[in-house]
Amino acid sequence: MKGTPTPVPEIKFVKPKKKLTPKAIALKVLVYTFLITNTIFILFPILWIIGSSLNPGDSLYSSSMIPKNPTFIHYKELFTKTDYPIWYKNTLKVAFLNMIFSTILTTFNAYVFSRFRFKGRKAGLVTILVLQVFPSFLTLTAIYTLLMQLNLLNTHIGLVLFYSGAQIPANTWLIKGYFDQIPKSLDEAARVDGATNFTTFTKIIMPLAVPIIVFLALTSFIGPWMDFIFQSLVLRTADKKTLAMGLMEMVTGQTNTKFTLFAAGAILVAVPITILYAFLQKYIVEGLSSGAVKS
Repeated sequence: MKGTPTPVPEIKFVKPKKKLTPKAIALKVLVYTFLITNTIFILFPILWIIGSSLNPGDSLYSSSMIPKNPTFIHYKELFTKTDYPIWYKNTLKVAFLNMIFSTILTTFNAYVFSRFRFKGRKAGLVTILVLQVFPSFLTLTAIYTLLMQLNLLNTHIGLVLFYSGAQIPANTWLIKGYFDQIPKSLDEAARVDGATNFTTFTKIIMPLAVPIIVFLALTSFIGPWMDFIFQSLVLRTADKKTLAMGLMEMVTGQTNTKFTLFAAGAILVAVPITILYAFLQKYIVEGLSSGAVKS
């Protein structure tokens, strides 16, 4: 038809494939070799523990990674012949309470240092940074004496107070770095509308900081779950013991050689942490990458 424009053929640009040089190929092979080797080193102990938990008997030397006659009897014995349920309940209690207290204290602390300017702010930040240099076990003697004077020895609340305070320095800098990325204009707009500082924090800042708060809550939960040194220092009676203390008693001493039972208990210890990491992986990655910025 006259006047109809002729369609212009679409031109597709095909990006030429880049030919790998021998140096690039060697580097790629080296990287994959390192990753595969690293994976083997990580998975081998885990598979061995799983296999040991399914082996009959108690001896570690008679265990194998692939059991010939697998059995779940050790998992049953944990709940019928040991205080494993009590240890699990105590550990869950301490870890959960620490997660709540540590998250609240750290987020409030980081919000104050991120949003407010006051005398001593810089010195406070430097002090918190310096405190991270010293490992927490250097304070064990002082913490033990303090808990003894407060009558908090052999109590779970003593553990929670220690863990919550010890995690504040490192986590404050991490959370503050995330808060610094949130525009302060949001705070100013909220104050214009009559919002208080607490309302601004809970209604505006916290919803925007969910990834880093989830990461903080997870790490605060894992700390007491995996600790052994401080728990063995503070706790004394059998009804207060945690998983780390109970499992250690299975494989220490001349008469305690229940290695396969220990392996079954170790597997059950790792289950909650594995599930949490699997479901919260998105928030963990986002929280770490966003919070690790220059303040």
